[in-house]
Amino acid sequence: MAADLAPQKRALRAELRERRRNLTRDERASATAGLTQRLIALTEAVGASKVSCYLSAVDEPDTRPYVNWARAAGLRVLFPITRTDGLLDWTTATDDEEEVVGLFGTPEPVGELLGPIAINDVDLILVPAASVDSSGMRLGWGRGYYDKTLGSMERCPPVYGVIFDAEFVAEVPRERHDQAIDGVVTPTRTVEFSTRSPRRRRI
Repeated sequence: MAADLAPQKRALRAELRERRRNLTRDERASATAGLTQRLIALTEAVGASKVSCYLSAVDEPDTRPYVNWARAAGLRVLFPITRTDGLLDWTTATDDEEEVVGLFGTPEPVGELLGPIAINDVDLILVPAASVDSSGMRLGWGRGYYDKTLGSMERCPPVYGVIFDAEFVAEVPRERHDQAIDGVVTPTRTVEFSTRSPRRRRI
């Protein structure tokens, strides 16, 4: 019988949340600058014209400067919208973006809901994570939205987790439903794994 990893995951998530809260303003500013530069470089290397990203919460690595760049560069940006059934709807970024608080306290834009299958039309998927390990396994925040989404896609584009440097570790707890990702982007490096997608380019 497989061990129940839920308590271990909860403890690790709590530790990572606390580390994020303890980052200084200067550390966050430096991380945001490095992360934005690397996300732009990844997007250009993939040749993406349509990307899926998310609006970062206060303690998360800041994706907003990247989103602003993507919109200014003419890219189509899809944002996830949480649903009560465990699936994700999607909406497109607009110039007059209004935000609301989603089901689990994360910021979400207000816009036309495109349905779960809209994600199948993007060239690059950027996902939040608590931690990512050197084999490409992602530890999420426990709701399972992205694991369900990625597991249901027949032809998945490159998927990269967005984390702080210290959250890239040797190993994270892994369960059967957990989905591997193609790479990780931190403020100081972009790492690619030999995991899921048929389409990859070295960064």
